[in-house]
Formats: sequence, C-alpha cells, structure tokens
Amino acid sequence: MAILSERKKEIIVNFGGDPKNTGCTDVQIAILTEKINELTLHVKANKKDYASKRSLYHLVAQRKHLLKYLKINNNEKYIALLKKLKLRG
Repeated sequence: MAILSERKKEIIVNFGGDPKNTGCTDVQIAILTEKINELTLHVKANKKDYASKRSLYHLVAQRKHLLKYLKINNNEKYIALLKKLKLRG
C-alpha cells in the first residue's frame, strides 16, 4: 500500500520543482492525496479492514489541515492545487 519511490519522486518534481523540495505544502498534499487514493481502493476491496480505514481517516484529516493552512496563507496557490489534483469538483 505504500507509494513506490519512483512515483513519489515524480510527485515531488511535479509539485515542488526540485527533487529535494519535500517540505513544500503542495508536495505534502500531493503525496497524501496519492496515499489516500491507493488506500481508498484497498478499503473498498477489504470492507472489514478497520485499521486501514482508521489510517485513511487520519490521512484525510492531515490533508484537510494542510489544505486549510494553504488556503489561509496563499489562496491562489490553493485554488491552483485543487484544480491540478482534481479535488472538490
């Protein structure tokens, strides 16, 4: 269920620009979104895996807090990121 390192590096370059820019809020949100997408597929296939469901809720909450932070500090970047990740319609 973990993200492959090649995919993670690709996400970091796409959203952070520099391969070493892993602390950027955009990069963190993009990585969390990728993890959430993979874990969602797992939870749909394994309905009784409550531990994975709980960790999915935790990841969603973590992403929500980062999105809220980004919205407050840089609203233009927030809107662009939502469009790029295809979140919220």
